[in-house]
Amino acid sequence: MAEIQHITKDNFNEMVIDAKGLVLVDFFATWCGPCKMLSPILEEVAQEMGDKVVIAKLDIDECMELAQEYGIMSVPTMILFKEGAEVSRNIGFRGKPQIIEMINSKLN
Repeated sequence: MAEIQHITKDNFNEMVIDAKGLVLVDFFATWCGPCKMLSPILEEVAQEMGDKVVIAKLDIDECMELAQEYGIMSVPTMILFKEGAEVSRNIGFRGKPQIIEMINSKLN
């Protein structure tokens, strides 16, 4: 049962940059309405995709340096990393089919 990971500046390198395989990072804010709508969708994606991808959330208000480093201008922004490198980015709310397609397109 895959669970959503919570990323901080202290574990970002370990969880994302040094990770093997795919990591989808949801850059979000607690005050963001679309971010709140995205949370249950990401939970479903985590359950369905299992160990094919790690799904993680990063609160931009707690990790401003990382948000700046990755040029996060609006939330939610989802960045898909593969072997620590950015391979895809979606800005704004996305439905489950789009998120799954984003992940599946980078699985091979």
